[in-house]
Amino acid sequence: MRIAEQYQLTEEDVSRIIEMAWEDRTPFEAILAQFGLPEKDVIKLMRQEMKLSSWKMWRARVQGRATKHAAKSPDTGFRHRCSRQRAISFNKISKR
Repeated sequence: MRIAEQYQLTEEDVSRIIEMAWEDRTPFEAILAQFGLPEKDVIKLMRQEMKLSSWKMWRARVQGRATKHAAKSPDTGFRHRCSRQRAISFNKISKR
């Protein structure tokens, strides 16, 4: 079963998860909080939705990166915000 079907994700949700996964400073915990996908399922979703070469490049980039895990990330007090941060919330419905 595909991850998107298992979690009943829309195309927009899948697109946003992929975008968040590519961002260096967005931890997997943020994806879990917003969409309910644990890290292992984010990895499976990325593999299902991307070309093999793109997935390999993303996987190599993410493995061992401290900023992708909130517990490993250094607490500098600085929080990176996406340019679209106002439209992003922990709700399924965007506040646009």
